[in-house]
Amino acid sequence: MTKVCLVIGAGAGIGGNVGKKFALEGYHTVLCRRSDQEGLDRLVVDIKESGGEATGILLNAAKEDAIEQLVAKVEADIGQIEVVLYNVGSQIGNRSLEDTTLKIFELGWRMATFGLFRLAKALFPLMEERGGGTVLVTSATASVRGNAGQHSHAASMGGRRMLCQTLNAEYASKGIHIAHILIDGAVDAPDTLGKMIGPELFEKLRDAKGREKDGLLLPEKMAETYFHVAQQHRSAWTHELDLRAFSDLAWWNHAP
Repeated sequence: MTKVCLVIGAGAGIGGNVGKKFALEGYHTVLCRRSDQEGLDRLVVDIKESGGEATGILLNAAKEDAIEQLVAKVEADIGQIEVVLYNVGSQIGNRSLEDTTLKIFELGWRMATFGLFRLAKALFPLMEERGGGTVLVTSATASVRGNAGQHSHAASMGGRRMLCQTLNAEYASKGIHIAHILIDGAVDAPDTLGKMIGPELFEKLRDAKGREKDGLLLPEKMAETYFHVAQQHRSAWTHELDLRAFSDLAWWNHAP
Protein backbone atom coordinates (compact mmCIF):
# COMPACT_ATOMS: atom_id res chain seq x y z
CA MET A 1 0.00 0.00 0.00
CA THR A 2 1.33 3.43 -0.95
CA LYS A 3 2.16 5.65 2.01
CA VAL A 4 1.83 9.34 1.29
CA CYS A 5 3.48 12.46 2.63
CA LEU A 6 1.34 15.48 1.72
CA VAL A 7 3.10 18.85 1.70
CA ILE A 8 0.92 21.95 1.62
CA GLY A 9 3.23 24.86 0.92
CA ALA A 10 5.95 23.25 -1.20
CA GLY A 11 8.39 25.90 -2.32
CA ALA A 12 12.10 25.46 -2.97
CA GLY A 13 12.85 25.90 0.75
CA ILE A 14 11.42 23.94 3.66
CA GLY A 15 8.43 22.37 1.88
CA GLY A 16 10.29 21.11 -1.16
CA ASN A 17 13.19 19.74 0.87
CA VAL A 18 10.97 18.00 3.41
CA GLY A 19 9.00 16.49 0.54
CA LYS A 20 12.21 15.22 -1.07
CA LYS A 21 13.46 13.73 2.20
CA PHE A 22 10.25 11.76 2.70
CA ALA A 23 10.24 10.64 -0.95
CA LEU A 24 13.77 9.28 -0.63
CA GLU A 25 12.66 7.41 2.50
CA GLY A 26 9.94 5.56 0.63
CA TYR A 27 6.93 7.86 0.71
CA HIS A 28 5.02 9.10 -2.31
CA THR A 29 5.26 12.85 -1.77
CA VAL A 30 2.42 15.07 -2.94
CA LEU A 31 3.72 18.63 -3.30
CA CYS A 32 1.20 21.47 -3.30
CA ARG A 33 1.83 25.15 -3.85
CA ARG A 34 -0.31 28.11 -4.82
CA SER A 35 1.45 29.11 -8.05
CA ASP A 36 4.53 28.63 -10.25
CA GLN A 37 3.83 25.43 -12.16
CA GLU A 38 7.36 25.52 -13.56
CA GLY A 39 8.92 25.60 -10.12
CA LEU A 40 6.63 22.83 -8.93
CA ASP A 41 7.55 20.69 -11.92
CA ARG A 42 11.25 21.18 -11.13
CA LEU A 43 10.71 19.86 -7.61
CA VAL A 44 8.88 16.79 -8.89
CA VAL A 45 11.53 16.05 -11.54
CA ASP A 46 14.31 16.46 -8.98
CA ILE A 47 12.67 13.94 -6.67
CA LYS A 48 12.06 11.44 -9.45
CA GLU A 49 15.60 11.76 -10.78
CA SER A 50 16.84 11.08 -7.25
CA GLY A 51 14.85 7.85 -7.11
CA GLY A 52 11.72 8.96 -5.28
CA GLU A 53 8.05 9.25 -6.20
CA ALA A 54 6.24 12.57 -6.29
CA THR A 55 3.17 14.34 -7.63
CA GLY A 56 2.75 18.09 -7.94
CA ILE A 57 -0.58 19.90 -7.55
CA LEU A 58 -1.27 23.62 -7.75
CA LEU A 59 -3.49 24.52 -4.81
CA ASN A 60 -5.05 27.76 -3.59
CA ALA A 61 -5.50 26.76 0.04
CA ALA A 62 -7.67 29.83 0.72
CA LYS A 63 -10.27 28.73 -1.82
CA GLU A 64 -13.45 27.22 -0.41
CA ASP A 65 -13.30 23.39 -0.26
CA ALA A 66 -9.82 23.30 -1.88
CA ILE A 67 -8.11 21.57 1.06
CA GLU A 68 -11.01 19.22 1.61
CA GLN A 69 -11.07 18.22 -2.06
CA LEU A 70 -7.30 17.77 -2.06
CA VAL A 71 -7.42 15.31 0.85
CA ALA A 72 -10.20 13.31 -0.81
CA LYS A 73 -8.37 13.23 -4.16
CA VAL A 74 -5.04 12.11 -2.72
CA GLU A 75 -6.67 9.41 -0.61
CA ALA A 76 -8.66 8.11 -3.59
CA ASP A 77 -6.04 8.37 -6.34
CA ILE A 78 -2.65 7.94 -4.67
CA GLY A 79 -2.80 6.42 -1.21
CA GLN A 80 -3.29 6.94 2.50
CA ILE A 81 -1.90 10.17 3.89
CA GLU A 82 0.35 9.04 6.73
CA VAL A 83 2.22 12.33 7.14
CA VAL A 84 1.16 15.86 6.29
CA LEU A 85 3.25 19.01 6.45
CA TYR A 86 1.30 22.24 6.77
CA ASN A 87 3.87 24.77 5.61
CA VAL A 88 1.72 27.69 4.48
CA GLY A 89 3.15 30.99 5.69
CA SER A 90 1.34 34.19 6.58
CA GLN A 91 4.14 36.75 6.50
CA ILE A 92 3.03 39.89 4.68
CA GLY A 93 5.91 42.14 5.71
CA ASN A 94 6.04 44.92 8.28
CA ARG A 95 2.84 46.98 8.32
CA SER A 96 1.81 49.55 10.88
CA LEU A 97 -1.61 49.27 12.47
CA GLU A 98 -2.79 52.06 10.16
CA ASP A 99 -1.52 50.18 7.08
CA THR A 100 -2.93 46.80 8.13
CA THR A 101 -6.35 46.62 6.51
CA LEU A 102 -9.10 44.36 7.79
CA LYS A 103 -8.66 42.21 4.69
CA ILE A 104 -4.91 41.82 5.23
CA PHE A 105 -5.34 40.99 8.91
CA GLU A 106 -7.94 38.35 8.12
CA LEU A 107 -5.81 36.92 5.31
CA GLY A 108 -3.05 36.06 7.78
CA TRP A 109 -5.55 34.15 9.93
CA ARG A 110 -6.99 32.34 6.92
CA MET A 111 -3.55 31.13 5.78
CA ALA A 112 -1.99 30.34 9.14
CA THR A 113 -4.86 29.12 11.28
CA PHE A 114 -8.07 28.51 9.37
CA GLY A 115 -6.32 26.45 6.69
CA LEU A 116 -4.81 24.16 9.32
CA PHE A 117 -8.20 23.83 11.00
CA ARG A 118 -9.78 22.83 7.68
CA LEU A 119 -7.03 20.30 7.06
CA ALA A 120 -7.61 18.73 10.47
CA LYS A 121 -11.37 18.56 9.89
CA ALA A 122 -10.83 16.75 6.59
CA LEU A 123 -7.96 14.46 7.52
CA PHE A 124 -8.19 13.62 11.21
CA PRO A 125 -11.29 11.39 10.94
CA LEU A 126 -9.41 9.27 8.38
CA MET A 127 -6.27 9.12 10.51
CA GLU A 128 -8.28 8.30 13.62
CA GLU A 129 -10.05 5.45 11.83
CA ARG A 130 -6.67 4.05 10.75
CA GLY A 131 -5.23 4.40 14.24
CA GLY A 132 -2.78 7.21 13.67
CA GLY A 133 -0.85 9.67 11.54
CA THR A 134 1.54 12.59 11.80
CA VAL A 135 0.91 16.29 11.29
CA LEU A 136 3.98 18.54 11.05
CA VAL A 137 3.27 22.26 11.28
CA THR A 138 5.87 24.86 10.36
CA SER A 139 5.61 27.95 12.54
CA ALA A 140 7.63 31.05 13.37
CA THR A 141 9.04 33.14 16.19
CA ALA A 142 5.93 35.30 15.80
CA SER A 143 3.90 32.47 17.36
CA VAL A 144 5.49 33.24 20.75
CA ARG A 145 6.48 36.91 20.46
CA GLY A 146 4.78 39.82 18.79
CA ASN A 147 6.73 42.69 17.24
CA ALA A 148 5.73 46.11 15.96
CA GLY A 149 4.39 45.91 12.42
CA GLN A 150 3.59 42.21 12.74
CA HIS A 151 -0.05 42.43 13.84
CA SER A 152 -1.45 39.99 11.29
CA HIS A 153 1.52 37.61 11.34
CA ALA A 154 1.86 37.37 15.11
CA ALA A 155 -1.88 36.98 15.70
CA SER A 156 -2.20 34.31 13.02
CA MET A 157 0.90 32.36 14.08
CA GLY A 158 -0.09 32.60 17.74
CA GLY A 159 -3.44 31.14 16.75
CA ARG A 160 -1.66 28.38 14.80
CA ARG A 161 0.36 27.42 17.87
CA MET A 162 -2.72 27.31 20.10
CA LEU A 163 -4.60 25.27 17.51
CA CYS A 164 -1.76 22.74 17.50
CA GLN A 165 -2.08 22.50 21.27
CA THR A 166 -5.83 21.95 21.20
CA LEU A 167 -5.52 19.37 18.42
CA ASN A 168 -2.83 17.59 20.38
CA ALA A 169 -4.97 17.59 23.53
CA GLU A 170 -7.84 15.97 21.64
CA TYR A 171 -6.06 13.63 19.22
CA ALA A 172 -2.69 12.55 20.63
CA SER A 173 -4.37 9.83 22.66
CA LYS A 174 -6.00 8.62 19.42
CA GLY A 175 -2.61 8.09 17.80
CA ILE A 176 -2.24 11.34 15.85
CA HIS A 177 1.10 13.05 16.39
CA ILE A 178 0.90 16.84 16.06
CA ALA A 179 4.25 18.67 16.06
CA HIS A 180 4.56 22.46 16.11
CA ILE A 181 7.98 23.35 14.62
CA LEU A 182 9.01 26.90 15.40
CA ILE A 183 11.54 28.37 12.95
CA ASP A 184 13.53 30.93 14.94
CA GLY A 185 15.80 32.40 12.29
CA ALA A 186 16.35 33.19 8.64
CA VAL A 187 16.00 30.28 6.22
CA ASP A 188 18.17 30.01 3.10
CA ALA A 189 15.08 29.78 0.89
CA PRO A 190 14.82 31.71 -2.41
CA ASP A 191 11.05 31.20 -2.66
CA THR A 192 10.30 32.84 0.68
CA LEU A 193 13.03 34.98 2.21
CA GLY A 194 14.53 35.64 -1.22
CA LYS A 195 11.27 37.01 -2.56
CA MET A 196 10.52 38.96 0.62
CA ILE A 197 13.76 40.94 0.70
CA GLY A 198 14.63 40.77 -3.00
CA PRO A 199 17.35 38.79 -4.79
CA GLU A 200 20.12 41.36 -4.28
CA LEU A 201 19.70 41.62 -0.50
CA PHE A 202 19.21 37.86 -0.31
CA GLU A 203 22.59 37.23 -1.93
CA LYS A 204 24.23 39.77 0.38
CA LEU A 205 22.70 37.96 3.37
CA ARG A 206 24.00 34.66 2.04
CA ASP A 207 27.48 36.15 1.69
CA ALA A 208 27.38 37.66 5.18
CA LYS A 209 25.81 34.81 7.16
CA GLY A 210 25.17 31.83 4.92
CA ARG A 211 27.03 29.36 2.76
CA GLU A 212 30.13 28.07 4.58
CA LYS A 213 29.32 30.25 7.63
CA ASP A 214 26.17 28.18 8.38
CA GLY A 215 24.42 31.24 9.79
CA LEU A 216 21.23 30.63 7.80
CA LEU A 217 18.98 27.66 8.35
CA LEU A 218 19.55 25.17 5.53
CA PRO A 219 16.29 23.59 4.31
CA GLU A 220 17.90 20.25 3.42
CA LYS A 221 19.23 19.96 6.99
CA MET A 222 15.94 21.08 8.49
CA ALA A 223 14.24 18.30 6.52
CA GLU A 224 16.21 15.74 8.50
CA THR A 225 14.66 17.04 11.73
CA TYR A 226 11.16 17.01 10.25
CA PHE A 227 11.62 13.40 9.18
CA HIS A 228 13.04 12.39 12.57
CA VAL A 229 10.04 13.88 14.39
CA ALA A 230 7.65 11.99 12.12
CA GLN A 231 9.35 8.68 12.98
CA GLN A 232 9.35 9.10 16.76
CA HIS A 233 7.94 6.34 18.93
CA ARG A 234 4.70 7.37 20.61
CA SER A 235 6.26 6.91 24.07
CA ALA A 236 8.55 9.86 23.31
CA TRP A 237 6.75 12.25 20.98
CA THR A 238 7.91 15.81 20.46
CA HIS A 239 4.99 18.23 20.36
CA GLU A 240 6.97 21.46 20.01
CA LEU A 241 10.54 22.28 19.05
CA ASP A 242 12.47 25.21 17.66
CA LEU A 243 15.18 25.42 15.02
CA ARG A 244 17.81 28.10 14.55
CA ALA A 245 21.37 28.43 13.27
CA PHE A 246 24.10 27.89 15.87
CA SER A 247 25.23 31.52 15.72
CA ASP A 248 21.81 33.05 16.43
CA LEU A 249 20.52 33.89 19.90
CA ALA A 250 17.23 32.24 20.77
CA TRP A 251 14.13 34.44 20.59
CA TRP A 252 13.88 34.65 24.38
CA ASN A 253 17.47 35.88 24.77
CA HIS A 254 17.40 39.08 22.77
CA ALA A 255 15.24 42.15 22.40
CA PRO A 256 12.52 42.17 19.69
